Amino acid sequence: MIITVEEPKHAAAIEALLDASFGPDRFAKTAYRLRDGVESIPALNLVAIEHDEHGREVVVGTIRYWPILVGGTTQSILLGPIAVAAHLQGSGLGSKMIRMSLNKAVALGHKSVILVGDAPYYERFGFSRALTLGMQMPGPVDMSRLLGLELVEGSLAGAAGMIGKPEQADAQEVAIGATPVMASVLAAPAANAPVLAGDTPAPFSALFSRTAAERLWTDRVRRTDWFWRDDLQAGAA
Repeated sequence: MIITVEEPKHAAAIEALLDASFGPDRFAKTAYRLRDGVESIPALNLVAIEHDEHGREVVVGTIRYWPILVGGTTQSILLGPIAVAAHLQGSGLGSKMIRMSLNKAVALGHKSVILVGDAPYYERFGFSRALTLGMQMPGPVDMSRLLGLELVEGSLAGAAGMIGKPEQADAQEVAIGATPVMASVLAAPAANAPVLAGDTPAPFSALFSRTAAERLWTDRVRRTDWFWRDDLQAGAA
């Protein structure tokens, strides 16, 4: 299995996986109002891929991110939807995809993430309801499930008001990210980094944590792609 950046060829398989996971009524959810007519963030959209007995790709996991604006002023990104094929639920694949994509979000300069989801699950990644208490959604939602994560400390301080779609210029800026990659972290190889047979060592990322020192998690990184393999001992999910 690999986890890699989503490509246009994966679109139909992703939609089928989301239909199977959330049902045909998923487009009626309030979060979809924030996605309607807005381009997602390609660099953060990941897919997990297996291969069948004929060597054909099978999409078994998906995660996407979207630019949003809080209170008309605070740029952030919306995580979701995320889905994993039924036979892999409980395997830790969802956790790996979340951590990998959050690592990429930090590296690309994104400052915060918002989502609608179960707090007991997402708290392990640092998400908190306390960061979204002053925010509203543009439709009905269980507000206890509206959670936030600061990738840069203080980035959601004072953020309040309606969560909405950004203007086109703002959306492009959010999609690209506003600050450079943490080059010093990316350039430093992790101790005892595993290397696949016949492969060359690659740098490790320890970027994502609620704060940089708190929630250390490493994942294998290439300059051109970020991925996870069954035969690689990645960090704890």
